[in-house]
Amino acid sequence: MSTPRRILYNVTVKIDRAVHDEWLDWMQRVHIPDVMATGLFLEYKICRLLHTDEADGITYAIQYLCPSLEAFQRYQQEHAPRLQEEHSRRYQNRYVAFRTLMEVLPQN
Repeated sequence: MSTPRRILYNVTVKIDRAVHDEWLDWMQRVHIPDVMATGLFLEYKICRLLHTDEADGITYAIQYLCPSLEAFQRYQQEHAPRLQEEHSRRYQNRYVAFRTLMEVLPQN
C-alpha cells in the first residue's frame, strides 16, 4: 500500500507597500493561524521573495504542507472560500495573488 502523496499549496502574494506592515502582522497573527486551525495542514512557511522589483509592492510566498490531495480538497471546499473572502475584503485592490499546487516527491 502506497503512502498518500504530500501536497504543497503555495500562495504568492504581492502586497501594496502602503499596507505591507499591517498585512504582514495580520497574516502572522490571524490568517495563517486560522488556516492552520483547520487541521488540514502539517506545517507552513512564509518567505519573502528576493531580487524582485518592490517599487509597487513586496512579494511573499506562503507555503502550506498538506498530508494528501484529499485533505487539500477538503480545505478548498470547507474553509478556503471564507478565508480568501476575508483577505479580499481587508485588502481589496491592494494585492495580487496566485496559487500553485505541487506534489512533494519522496526524498531518497
